[in-house]
Amino acid sequence: MSQGLLDKLYVWFSRALLGAFSLLFQLFSPRRPAMSGKKLPAVSNPLLLLSATQLAKKIRRKEVSSVEVVQAYIDRIQEVNPLVNAVVKDRFDAALQEAAQVDKLIEEETGGEEVLEDRLPLLGVPLSVKESYCLQGMPNTTGVVSRRGIVATVDAPPLVQLKRAGAIPLGVTNTPELCMWWETHNHLYGITNNPYDLERMVGGSSGGEGSILGAAGSVIGVGSDIGGSIRMPCFFNGVFGHKTTPGVITCENQYPPASGRDKEYLSLGPMCRYSEDLLPMLKIMAEPNTHMLSLNTKVDLKKLRFFTVPDDGGSPSTYPVSRELVEIQSKVVERLEADLGVKVQEVRFPELHYGFRIWDTYLGLSDDEGKPPKPFAQLMGEPGRPAWPLWELLKWMVGKSDHTIPAIVMGLHDMLRVFKPSPYIIKQKEKLQRDVEELLGTDGVFLYPSHPRVAPKHHHTLFRPTDFAYTAIINTLGLPATQCPLGLGKEGLPLGVQVVAGKLQDHLTLEVALYLEKTFGGWRDPGAN
Repeated sequence: MSQGLLDKLYVWFSRALLGAFSLLFQLFSPRRPAMSGKKLPAVSNPLLLLSATQLAKKIRRKEVSSVEVVQAYIDRIQEVNPLVNAVVKDRFDAALQEAAQVDKLIEEETGGEEVLEDRLPLLGVPLSVKESYCLQGMPNTTGVVSRRGIVATVDAPPLVQLKRAGAIPLGVTNTPELCMWWETHNHLYGITNNPYDLERMVGGSSGGEGSILGAAGSVIGVGSDIGGSIRMPCFFNGVFGHKTTPGVITCENQYPPASGRDKEYLSLGPMCRYSEDLLPMLKIMAEPNTHMLSLNTKVDLKKLRFFTVPDDGGSPSTYPVSRELVEIQSKVVERLEADLGVKVQEVRFPELHYGFRIWDTYLGLSDDEGKPPKPFAQLMGEPGRPAWPLWELLKWMVGKSDHTIPAIVMGLHDMLRVFKPSPYIIKQKEKLQRDVEELLGTDGVFLYPSHPRVAPKHHHTLFRPTDFAYTAIINTLGLPATQCPLGLGKEGLPLGVQVVAGKLQDHLTLEVALYLEKTFGGWRDPGAN
């Protein structure tokens, strides 16, 4: 059987299966209250319009107290969270006590501002945390009903580093069930709304982080990314995020734990409203592996080689990239060439046509010791017995399942993964890896759409579930990428682009992010007229 016919059969089968589940969802899904006409209030406290870097400086200089800053963010969260449902558990009282301790420490410090900046660069700055990270005393459920009541007893290593740097966690934010979908919704905490349009989705799996950052309820946060879980929420919510080169930041004390070859594709990283906070956060989160990255190297953008990849070549698995996203990426190219005097070369990789299948294939591979990924049905049932996805589907149809339809479908998909990996798909990935690494080297970056369209309406991911291939393929290639907002589109929704570099060249994309924020304006207040 020819490869072309196999591809057609794969697409046909996928679309038929998708159509069946979409129909089931429309028939049996409960209706949620309409949010049309409601809008977030505009930011009124000027402290909320400063970067974490600026806030830390003001706190060190006693121009503002940490208590004032933390209280400002608590007030904002209490103002917007009833609308966006991003923060699922707060620790406001503890945060205010820690802020008071910070203010006392600064009063008693005799070494001067420079000593504090060197030792505690984020002293007194509030932080939001994705609920999949272990944060001591906070829930660590990833939206699984059977994990209700499970509380973290330790901090994930990146949070240990951020707290040592003086950051003050305010609470934890929502995720999709088991972090394996790109709409943030579960039956434990509910659905999270986009701050720019409450009837639209926030992405996933770091969707609660993206939402509360976009709503100005947080200034810095942390996410994780195995298929776009930092970049999609940052794109849909108009903020910055960085997917670090895999293996630099440990994924220890996360749920669900990495298995199979996950660690080759899973990345942790910072999410911020202001691009200048990405670099200092990454330096802190990457400890003790910061030496692997050239984060102290000065980058001259005029000496970089720039490329633009317009799309995935028309894959049947994804929507075509919308006109407004094509146009904004073209405007980035125009500005780079005009401002920096560089030539941005358009390139295309035919293998991107298979982006989703490459990601899906590699995510299902066993590790070097022959251990396969942990079965999704087992994760659905923890800490008890594994779930039965088909039984859960029947229960869902009568409103009795504790699981969301995406989690059930993921469980079924996992059970059906019985065929050996396609040699053709493996070959496509290997060629793509060689070509991309040869193109980028150590001084190249390319622009690539973050997604085919701006933030969709709630649950519309079910109708085109593989559109996340635009971000997922970057995970499979093991490359660093920074998501950058580029203003608002015709519907008032964030536009953006992801900037990709070679392995361990994270400092290049972070420098481009600074330029794009200066050129295109960065984050926009969703409550402003």
